[in-house]
Amino acid sequence: MTLTNSIKSFLLIIFLVLGTNTLLPSCQVSYSFTGASISPEVKTFSVYYFPNRARLINPNLSQQMTEALQDKLLRQTSLDQQEESGDLEFEGQITNYETRPMNISQGDLAAQTRLTVSVKVKYTNNTNHDEDWEKTFSAYEDFDSNQILSSVEDELVTTILEKLTEDIFNASIANW
Repeated sequence: MTLTNSIKSFLLIIFLVLGTNTLLPSCQVSYSFTGASISPEVKTFSVYYFPNRARLINPNLSQQMTEALQDKLLRQTSLDQQEESGDLEFEGQITNYETRPMNISQGDLAAQTRLTVSVKVKYTNNTNHDEDWEKTFSAYEDFDSNQILSSVEDELVTTILEKLTEDIFNASIANW
């Protein structure tokens, strides 16, 4: 390699390390190790209370869902939470909370029961309305049919809410 090629290679490396954003103006997106890709204009979020509109009601689910999404956003982004009118807004409702028999075994008995939770979410990005959407997310957990729902419900709901908030986060913040 000649000296001229070495200088060209060095300059190319410098250009790549500094990035095109310092040399050429362009759009900028912030990335994090959590998978979030948030525009620098976005500074805040709001999560509105998720009312429970399901036929079967878990009295704590609305509050748990709302807090789980708030906690997820606080833990995995650097955004500040606002009560209302955040740059990113999450609102919706719990539309389904049901159990159903699964894995029918000998004698038409269910070996397991499935608890399913569905949430309809409206996501509004007040800095870029092209990213707005409204979607329904569902998650479930199975448990042994010999167990009573009330004895395993708290653990199941916690796991289901983790799945739901991960899906909502990926659809909104991570843009998956």
